[in-house]
Amino acid sequence: MTSSVSIKDLSLNFGSVAVLENLNLEINDGEFLVLLGSSGCGKSTLLNCIAGLLDVSAGQIFIKGKNVTWEEPKDRGIGMVFQSYALYPQMSVEKNLSFGLKVAGVPQPEIDKRIARASEILQIQSLLKRKPAALSGGQRQRVAIGRALVRDVDVFLFDEPLSNLDAKLRSELRVEIKRLHQSLNNTMIYVTHDQIEALTLADRIAIMKSGIIQQLDDPTTIYNQPRNLFVAGFIGSPSMNFLHGELVEKDGKPAFATNGVTFSLDGYSALEPLKPGRQVVLGVRPEHVKVNENLGAEVHDATVDIEEPMGADNLLWLKHAGHTMSVRINGSRRFKPGTPLKLSFDMGLASLFDAKSELRL
Repeated sequence: MTSSVSIKDLSLNFGSVAVLENLNLEINDGEFLVLLGSSGCGKSTLLNCIAGLLDVSAGQIFIKGKNVTWEEPKDRGIGMVFQSYALYPQMSVEKNLSFGLKVAGVPQPEIDKRIARASEILQIQSLLKRKPAALSGGQRQRVAIGRALVRDVDVFLFDEPLSNLDAKLRSELRVEIKRLHQSLNNTMIYVTHDQIEALTLADRIAIMKSGIIQQLDDPTTIYNQPRNLFVAGFIGSPSMNFLHGELVEKDGKPAFATNGVTFSLDGYSALEPLKPGRQVVLGVRPEHVKVNENLGAEVHDATVDIEEPMGADNLLWLKHAGHTMSVRINGSRRFKPGTPLKLSFDMGLASLFDAKSELRL
């Protein structure tokens, strides 16, 4: 597969502070890559380096095989959509879309053609004569996307474009952006701190922490096989349950022990031999814990602490083996606080991490 954007040994320093250090990343042609992480992890900084809005300290950036490390943003063949809409308030939607093209000397017939195409894709034909003040937040963001779209470029960069919108609008525009990518098949690099956006939009997700990519994989792999404890805890809402304990031997097989309770590890696919005595962390997602129904061969006791009805789902917080655990069950099943119940883990979907290195075992 050909590379659309290639980042080689990229470093960026602000004074004596290293924000990005020797970062390497290959983004495939037509791929939707999401840069995901909490505030300050370096995701927007990396996007701004690709866009040419920040000068890198070391390394190289290639777009479509061309070294653009020191090129101006306008010469990189990119379109960018920001968190703030950054529309000209005195101009109509149509003029906002055409302004950059006119400055670049694009002929008027071509401008009209591109605006017609972008407005049709984004369903903003009826808004072309309005000014930004007469638009809703979702409509303004559509116009901002349209302004990038009319540039007719190979690579689109999105910097948290939905952060300023309410939950319903975010959900609607998320679908629009996914549909946009499917229809255009352009390379898109999308920055967000919202894991739902990342999981629903991405072909691959790069999870970042302190300027370092912790894992780069497709959403399913990242969710089910996180590479380390940070990734496991960052992805998923509510977060993965973590039980601290050690590896032991039970009936001649590896097992996990915590607070006097032992769990068989049958079904877990380890990346290396599981030797007794090692301090580890067992991770189990809330939906991979079974309670009172369809239990596995190994059953343990727990008590309901809190119940959170969420419509289609019901979230239980349980007291078990000295830990507080979250369990996601069908919304029709109800349990009052204090109710004793039985639970079992699906070890085939569990994760096991070394307590010291925090890497997956």
